[in-house]
Amino acid sequence: MRSTFELRSARLRVASLDRAGGFYAGVLGLAPGAAVANTLALHAPGQAEPLLTLVETPGAQPKPSGVPGLFHLALLVPGRAALGRVLLRLAEKNFPLQGLSDHGVSEAIYLEDPDGNGLEIYADRPRAAWPTAGGKTVLLTRPLNVDALLATIPDRQPAGLPAGTMLGHVHLRVQSLEAAEAFYTGELGLAVIVRDIPGALFFGADGYHHHVAANLWGRPANGSGGDYAGLDAFDAGVRDLKAPRTLVDPEGVRINLTPLTGSSESYRGSS
Repeated sequence: MRSTFELRSARLRVASLDRAGGFYAGVLGLAPGAAVANTLALHAPGQAEPLLTLVETPGAQPKPSGVPGLFHLALLVPGRAALGRVLLRLAEKNFPLQGLSDHGVSEAIYLEDPDGNGLEIYADRPRAAWPTAGGKTVLLTRPLNVDALLATIPDRQPAGLPAGTMLGHVHLRVQSLEAAEAFYTGELGLAVIVRDIPGALFFGADGYHHHVAANLWGRPANGSGGDYAGLDAFDAGVRDLKAPRTLVDPEGVRINLTPLTGSSESYRGSS
């Protein structure tokens, strides 16, 4: 499928580049670039452009769950075997997990970085296998079949995030679903793909299950996401965009848009 919208990279606020960089490189296997000022770029293997950029914000504390901002950042790996190898690596490192889920459209590992930033590492199922109801995509939450996942890697060799890892989606805790829908459909041009999960909306392009999600889950708390560790910005390519531009969503997250050119084709939903 020729993409009209692609997430490219994200910037995360962290308290310490050394601590966060040690996690993303030493545990997840991303390749660090040179630290510039208060930032550190992290690359998937063989990838010239950064997948993530860490922004050091000394004293930044983990964001309370009810404060608007990042819920989790999701990294998409190219296939079930890659996901299984990452799971083995996390086990090898004795790194604590938040959960393991089968969403029907995908299989996912949930964890947090040292700053409390939520992370999802996932592999899509083929689109033909995605559950639907009334012609619409359905998202499920059920336990991950770990044995079936690991059966895809007979050698049982652990590995970090592989070449081809991309920013899969961005999931946000918001103050208003109505404001989020108005922005992400009206300003960013995404469609609502799933709206039948209480307290949440899932937005996507090209029929993808979601590039961005927004939720109201948890007890609301005072404060702004910008006061804590969390998402600073994310970058995306848009097919018909004439020139780069920056948008700011209702929660203050910057979205840097650049034209998407050439015959870019995504493997989303093709594993």
